Amino acid sequence: MRFKQQFPIRILHVVGGMNRGGIETWLMHMLRHIDRESFQIDFLVHTTEHCAYDSEIRALGSKVIPCVNLSRPWLYASNFKKILQEHDSYDIVHSHVHHFSGIVLRLAQEAGVPVRIAHCHNDSSPFEANAGLYRRLYLNLMKGLIARHATLGFGCSQVAAVDLFGSNWKNDSRWQLFYCAIDMLPFHQSVNSREVRTELGIPDNAFVVGHVGRFYKQKNHEFLLKIFAEILNREPQAYLLLLGEGSLRENIEQQAVEMGISNRVIFAGVRADVPRLMIGAMDVFILPSFHEGLPVVSIETQAAALPLILSDVITNELEKVAPLVQQISLSQPAPVWADAAVAVRDSTIKVTQTDSLAVLENSEFDIDYSIELLTKTYVDECKKAYKAK
Repeated sequence: MRFKQQFPIRILHVVGGMNRGGIETWLMHMLRHIDRESFQIDFLVHTTEHCAYDSEIRALGSKVIPCVNLSRPWLYASNFKKILQEHDSYDIVHSHVHHFSGIVLRLAQEAGVPVRIAHCHNDSSPFEANAGLYRRLYLNLMKGLIARHATLGFGCSQVAAVDLFGSNWKNDSRWQLFYCAIDMLPFHQSVNSREVRTELGIPDNAFVVGHVGRFYKQKNHEFLLKIFAEILNREPQAYLLLLGEGSLRENIEQQAVEMGISNRVIFAGVRADVPRLMIGAMDVFILPSFHEGLPVVSIETQAAALPLILSDVITNELEKVAPLVQQISLSQPAPVWADAAVAVRDSTIKVTQTDSLAVLENSEFDIDYSIELLTKTYVDECKKAYKAK
């Protein structure tokens, strides 16, 4: 079969659910900016619950298609193949579900999908280092399936590529780096800081520590609270602004109560106006994650010209505006992190948002660059796949 570059090219993105998060934020930037007459984008999700982006996805002409029963592979396989049959043929399946992409791409190949992309957004190796026997067997099986059934693989960073494709990933032309970009436009908005802080109940003169992330173990919220407690000892007018939801939120709320700092910790939940809150409310951003691929939020903080303190296990590939970024080892105690945060406030090194945006808009983290690269890759891969048939 010969590919005649007939549009639209049909792409099915596979993701857990389209709630607000790093992967999902990038996917929405992509969906909003891509030529939707040339590329039909749909989303296969692993949940039947309504997610934050579902309504906008449908308004933009795309489908949200539930496929559940992950714990029962035979049922999942049946559902997956039925979905591909019912929703016409897809040219590309682009999977974002880490190791489970092995099953997704195998099923896609069996269904005759010619282009199959495994996209790694995380480096889970620190978390998986002490995995038990059955978990290790699962990981090895999934990596083997990805190697066998993927026609292309993206890593959001060097460490993410190693995690999913192996330490020799550069020797296989299928495996490539693909940085997840952001839309810079929201960071050009004029923001009234006093208005934003009033909405949140934060005094004008407060020193605000910010964090955006799901309440999962990976994000290390417990240590973040310890850091903030130390900051309060140094800066009595400090507040901690936490954006996000997750299974550990109640535990972190209780820990804040037990530490006696709950009156200075704001749990703001999931917000659609993260750029506005970064610009208008936060003075420093702390990200003490145990592991990451390349967090999209780290690019957003630099777009907001917001000083960023993060753990040194996170790749320095995110560092585009160097004066804003500082990495500290997780082996360092909370007082060291607190000293660094307070020092940011007193630093004479200032970066304007105009300057930081100029750097990012001329980098691989700008959405226009990302879309151009992605669409070219989609077209090229389809040409190769159909020519091979």
